[in-house]
Amino acid sequence: MQKLIILLLLTFITLPAAADEKLKGYVLDEQKDPVTGANIYWEKSKIGVTSDSEGYFEIDHTQLHEHLIITYTGFITQSVHVEEKNKALKVILEEDKQLLEELVVSRRTPGTLTQRSAVAQTQKVTMGEIHRAACCNLGESFETNPSVDVAYSDAATGARQIKLLGLAGTYVQMLTENYPNFRGVASPYGMDYIPGAWMEGIYISKGTSSVKNGYEALAGQINVEYKKPQTMDHFSLNLFGSDAMRMEVNADAGIHLNEQLTTALFVHYSNDTQAHDRNEDGFLDYPKTKQFNLMNRWNHEAGKYVAQYGFKYINEQREGGQETHHHTLDDPYSIKLNTNRGEFYTKQAYVFRADELAESAAVIASGSIHDQQSQYDKTPYEVQQKNLYLSLLYEKDFSAMHNLSTGLSLNYDGFDETLQTSSFNRDETVTGAYAQYTFNLHNKLILLGGIRADHSSRYGFFITPRLHLKYNPYEWIHLRGSVGKGFRTANVLAENNYLLASSRRIEIADNLDQEEAWNAGVNATFYIPAGDREITLTGEWYHTRFMQQVVVDVDSDPHAISFYNLNEGRSYSNSAQVEMSYPFFTGFTLTAAYRYTHSMSDYRNQLSGETLFLTKPLMNDYKGLLTASYQTPLRKWQFDLTGQLNGGGRMPMAANTNPLWEEQFDPFMVVNGQVTKFFRNFSLYLGAENLFDFRQPDPIIDAVNPRSDNFDATMVWGPVHGRKIYAGLRYTIPRY
Repeated sequence: MQKLIILLLLTFITLPAAADEKLKGYVLDEQKDPVTGANIYWEKSKIGVTSDSEGYFEIDHTQLHEHLIITYTGFITQSVHVEEKNKALKVILEEDKQLLEELVVSRRTPGTLTQRSAVAQTQKVTMGEIHRAACCNLGESFETNPSVDVAYSDAATGARQIKLLGLAGTYVQMLTENYPNFRGVASPYGMDYIPGAWMEGIYISKGTSSVKNGYEALAGQINVEYKKPQTMDHFSLNLFGSDAMRMEVNADAGIHLNEQLTTALFVHYSNDTQAHDRNEDGFLDYPKTKQFNLMNRWNHEAGKYVAQYGFKYINEQREGGQETHHHTLDDPYSIKLNTNRGEFYTKQAYVFRADELAESAAVIASGSIHDQQSQYDKTPYEVQQKNLYLSLLYEKDFSAMHNLSTGLSLNYDGFDETLQTSSFNRDETVTGAYAQYTFNLHNKLILLGGIRADHSSRYGFFITPRLHLKYNPYEWIHLRGSVGKGFRTANVLAENNYLLASSRRIEIADNLDQEEAWNAGVNATFYIPAGDREITLTGEWYHTRFMQQVVVDVDSDPHAISFYNLNEGRSYSNSAQVEMSYPFFTGFTLTAAYRYTHSMSDYRNQLSGETLFLTKPLMNDYKGLLTASYQTPLRKWQFDLTGQLNGGGRMPMAANTNPLWEEQFDPFMVVNGQVTKFFRNFSLYLGAENLFDFRQPDPIIDAVNPRSDNFDATMVWGPVHGRKIYAGLRYTIPRY
């Protein structure tokens, strides 16, 4: 163990990394949306390429001294003098106003892009899509996404939980800049730790992912890419305010210190401390929250060597519970959470070869300290989690058809955790190695197989196999399949501490096992030509089956929450989805989707001794989504409308005598809308969330007696706040 740690650290100190002898860059429009299919060529030699769905291109350098030409119909041709060959370009195309007066042949880039070349099913949520909603943080950026659900976990703390493929967010691997993040104690509130204005894009992968990123990702993977210092604007500002007196300020600046060194500074402040109790149950509808968030990142490029560094600090204060303004109480029921979190990361890479047979090596290191001091009325809960992650990667193309990736990794988690007077301190160190082989037959048939072996200081050795297949029988049909295994360590209190917002007893079984599951899925995507436009139609099915699971049981006893091993029990989830997107006319895009989810698990009834095989509680059995977006000619205005139809589901089992809630909850609809006015370097937006003001009635059980045996603020299945009107401003000083 010590030798492996020393080897990784020495490699991290001494190994440089990844640049490319090709000229790389992005082609964007004035709204920072990627331009797909732009022509990029050298003026004299006529060597040329086209930009992909992300606006990205790579072109071989030429020995001649010449300009790079970028053209696209409806835009002014750009001629760029390339002085720094190893520096990525960011080309902003301006619309040709004279051409528009006569005839315009232009296409609006979709906000959500399917990664056509990706072996695994992957979608990229672009900045254009993020701007279609209020989206002040990562959790709010999925409002227009049919695959990912984000909802409040309770009606007191403001904790948010994502759901993917019918499984809770703890089974989805969260990455930032392609390294694991927001694990353990950060998972209930991590959706609020990434401001929307900081993000360059969000990548959503379903099913098992590559073994490069570890053994987790039982249901999928979400990777957040921040704005890059070398390509982001000089300065951008986002101001937000709502009729609920929520205010936010986001600002970032990119600074080029010299030809090799760039840096960026990000600042976020939000204040949502106005008390709201619209249903007059004596409790805040959602907690008062104040957050300060600061990040600094650096990029260094020197020939074939590239290095990145990043630092981040978050302070957040939450206060929920009874609102004393409406109820004169000597001793109100209150919930207070004070969080301090620090992060760092670095990537070091070196490219040995950058031609058609690439060869490179890299080291990734990250770490965090997350300290949360909580008081759930009379119950104190304090936890500090320390994490260290190291990864050594090597990749080589043996030919155009054969690629091999190998690597070593280390992950350490340390918890200092106390609930009342009980201590749950623990440590886990996992070391591992992986190998992944890719067979690519002319981009028509791609086979990716990977296997990794890991050793946990708590659970011993375990093997993670994964296989992905992509087949394109025709250019307009993309077929994908995947199967693989995933493992996860359950940190039950840290990941579920919002459940303390109830009077239920906490019962944790001894010797909880490592969670283990198989996931298999198939996907078919059709790009159907329709005139000069294209219909995108996607159908998919995924099945996740647990071999071992830590069950979160809120059914066996209405006055207790039990955590225990599944053992020989059954637990699985099926998810099927169909999605269609089509730009009916210039500037207009319509997306419609429907998803069906069926999740079942065994629960041991503590009173009768029976085993009950039930659908998982508080889970919508279906979801329908319809989004429409229209952008006027010359991009002066944009109109966005999103409607969600959320299916009903099962409530946790209530007491047989005097049940305090219904057995089922009904379907409900949420509609959001936004209007944006664009100017040259800034835009104004006005919108509304939950237009029809739907709210879950009485989300808190027995709110008038918060210290009784029946009090429970965790029976949440719908919105806990009603209609919200908001407005904001986005301003940029662009980097041309």
